[in-house]
Amino acid sequence: MAKTFMDPHDVPTISGTEGWERMYPYQYQFSKEDPERTKFESSQIWYYDGLHYPEPHYPFDLFWDEAWFLALSQYNSRIFMVPPAMGIDHRIINGYVYITPVGIPDPNEVGKRVPLFMERAGYYYQNWDTLFGKWKKKVTALIEQLEAVNFPELPEMEDISVVLEGKGVSSGYELLKRYDDLINMGLLNWQYHFEFLNLGYAAYVTFINTTNQIFPGIPMSTLTKMVSGIDVIMYKPDAELIRLATLAIDVGIDELILKTSKAREAMDELAKHPSGKEWLAEMEKARYPWFYISTGTGWYHTHISWNDNLDIPFDSIRMHIKSLKEGKEVGRPTEKLIKERDRIVEEYRKLIKTDDDREAFEQGLAVSRTVFPYVEDHLFYIEHWFHSIFWAKIRQIGAIFQNAGFIENADTDIWFMKRDEIKQALWDYVTAWATGVKPRGPSYWPKEIAWRKGVYEKFKEWTPPPALGVPPDVVTEPFTIVLWGVTTDVLSEWLKGGEEGEGEQNTIQGSPGSSGIVEGRARVLKNVQELADLREGEILVATTTSPSWAPAFVKIGGAVTDVGGPMCHAAIVCREYGLPTVVGTGKATHLIKTGDLIKIDGDSGLVTILERAK
Repeated sequence: MAKTFMDPHDVPTISGTEGWERMYPYQYQFSKEDPERTKFESSQIWYYDGLHYPEPHYPFDLFWDEAWFLALSQYNSRIFMVPPAMGIDHRIINGYVYITPVGIPDPNEVGKRVPLFMERAGYYYQNWDTLFGKWKKKVTALIEQLEAVNFPELPEMEDISVVLEGKGVSSGYELLKRYDDLINMGLLNWQYHFEFLNLGYAAYVTFINTTNQIFPGIPMSTLTKMVSGIDVIMYKPDAELIRLATLAIDVGIDELILKTSKAREAMDELAKHPSGKEWLAEMEKARYPWFYISTGTGWYHTHISWNDNLDIPFDSIRMHIKSLKEGKEVGRPTEKLIKERDRIVEEYRKLIKTDDDREAFEQGLAVSRTVFPYVEDHLFYIEHWFHSIFWAKIRQIGAIFQNAGFIENADTDIWFMKRDEIKQALWDYVTAWATGVKPRGPSYWPKEIAWRKGVYEKFKEWTPPPALGVPPDVVTEPFTIVLWGVTTDVLSEWLKGGEEGEGEQNTIQGSPGSSGIVEGRARVLKNVQELADLREGEILVATTTSPSWAPAFVKIGGAVTDVGGPMCHAAIVCREYGLPTVVGTGKATHLIKTGDLIKIDGDSGLVTILERAK
């Protein structure tokens, strides 16, 4: 590619946000202080990571990015010794994260790493199910530890047990230690997250490459169907809602649920009836852990779980009740998926001409199906279950700060502090408590947070460029293609982006997400609350989708997302629900308006705007 994107060092500061850099870690800044680092930054291709972060970062929420920055990279570079890859480097501009894959340019070094990778990764592939079983126990134990952590107010006087039991430490010390423990649990959570994940995606990529060599030109949508219809717990939350909806009909309380609009109102009414009490008991069983599913991706503190707001699952239960009473099929069409999957695999098996190709195909397919449950299930354990509880613990600290006058609102303000700033503010709070003096925090943090809120609002108005720096002639890095959906053609489209009038653009090229062609009116959604606005047969257009949106899938004709590649979670979720989907369009939510008549082709990745809404 002859053209380049803007140099990352040349991106202008948004007027009124001067000094924004102090909201984020210093190492995340593009900088010209070190010539070697500057040269590296200018020579790389940096992608905006809209797959994970469709919105700018609150300072604290960047913690998860820091955690996976370390975890993903270390497993590639230092643990499994992936031959051609080190890690993924991260930067931030105007609140938005940019990433670049770091490869190994020396072919001799790549060659040295091959036997190391085969030994280390091979052990995991050979013992996958056993190690995955241990992983579940580790993560569940960590979540139990997390649930046990609490942050009470500091007492006016320590309990006498501190003296009589010779404890030797104060509540102030415990508060500081618990915060450190909380942060370390978050980091450990993400260490576990990537224990298997890179290997899981590597198995997908290997299978895709192997199959493309045997069957040149095989559609990606066909490949992805070969690894579908597998039972994973990521879809258990929706299955529980379907079970509760079915039970409500069976015991005759469905109309009572349908006529109420709020969860609290419905629960109060149900508690008056024996059948209602039985149903509520079943709901309580389902809540822990299945209602710890996030309403979004779990990456932002604003992505609350069903347990944080029971109105959300109740809305979905009502949706399922209506669908069931209308005789519609709800949930994943698993039998249909498996039948189609097996048919496709058998057809391609018959076309294989050599024993070597047959062995490579069968081995690649078997490993891909083995890793599939982890690749999806880890989402529930890590980003949904763990994150939901973690956010609640940080809110407890927010309440302490609000009561001490450090911040004005426990729910909204603490997120504008970096994780190390929270620790420093806790030191201020604890030492003032111990000394009997007024802390500095109340005179420092409210005005600083007010300024940061203003900066953040300006960040939201800015559109981050999809890429910065120097694009490669050909995109070959496999994860970039299958997860982020960034291909050579996509980069070419981005480079042309400024040359065409976007308002006149009626075709958008994305990546195949889930097979099928469908036409319908678009419904552009920004958050889970807007799901209630969806009408029968509409095509959902969103930055990404979440498994928690599954109850709405029975109503819609298809989906289009801004971000992601063919093996991203949004694409997998839509495939499992048999929903024609195009992912990784980059700008569908900007170019398509609610009411536009659109056509999507989930096999080619093309979206066409047929008619503009009047």
